[in-house]
Amino acid sequence: MNTAVHGTDTAAAAPATDYAHSGLYAEVQLFYARQAHLLDAVRAEPFARTFTQDGVFAHSPGVPPARGHAGIAREVREYNERRFKSAPVQRRHWFNMLDVREQPDGSVHTEFYALVVTTRPGQPQPVISPSCVVRDILVREDGELRTHRRKVTQDQELFD
Repeated sequence: MNTAVHGTDTAAAAPATDYAHSGLYAEVQLFYARQAHLLDAVRAEPFARTFTQDGVFAHSPGVPPARGHAGIAREVREYNERRFKSAPVQRRHWFNMLDVREQPDGSVHTEFYALVVTTRPGQPQPVISPSCVVRDILVREDGELRTHRRKVTQDQELFD
C-alpha cells in the first residue's frame, strides 16, 4: 500500500516529523492568503513588506530576482505595466498543495503549486497561465511570518 502523501520523491521519503503541526500549517495558509490578496490588488508596497528587508523574489524566467522591499515593490508594479499596460485585468493567484516543513533553525520551508487566473472585461472565460511550483523560505520578524526567499518556477521551464 502506498502511504505517500506528496507527489515528489523527496517529499514522500521525508520522515513524518518534518511536517508542520496544524497550527503552523494554518498560519502559513493565512499568510499566503493575505499575500495573494495584496498581489492580486497590485498593492505593491504592502506586498513587498510581506518579505524580509533583504528578501528575494524570483518570479519570472529571464527576469533577475527582485531584492529588498523597494526592489520587490518596483518589480510588481513594472511587471504589471509590462504585461498588461493600461488594459484592465483582474488576476487571481491560486495556491494549493501546500507542503510546510519547519526547520531546526526556526525557518519554515514551503513548496506549493500556483495557478494564475487572468480575467478581462467582456471575456467571461478566464485565462489560466502560468502553472507554477513555488518554493519559499519563511522566517519570523517580530513574531510575524515573512518571506525571505521565493523562487517561482513555471511548469514550462521544467521541460528545458
